[in-house]
Amino acid sequence: MRHFHRTSLTPDSVLASADHFFATLGLSRGAGDARSRSFSGALGTLTVSVKMEGGHYTVVEAHTDQVGESRLDKNVKRFFNVVHRSADPRHMIEAGY
Repeated sequence: MRHFHRTSLTPDSVLASADHFFATLGLSRGAGDARSRSFSGALGTLTVSVKMEGGHYTVVEAHTDQVGESRLDKNVKRFFNVVHRSADPRHMIEAGY
């Protein structure tokens, strides 16, 4: 699956959050560069990359090797919520139904 999120945080802070968040899920960090990270574990394989967009926003893209709505995909969405809360601490998670 492919997921994306746009935030006002810097790429470095998003990647630092990704390092912490996905390590707590038991995913080990693999190869990466200054703008991407790779994680793998029992849940699957995940690649997180960041890039600046228009100078004001950071686009966060996450690619998993899973099909459909897997546990890893749900945790990627939880990570995007963590990023959103970091950018706007007043943000509250609400059910969409």
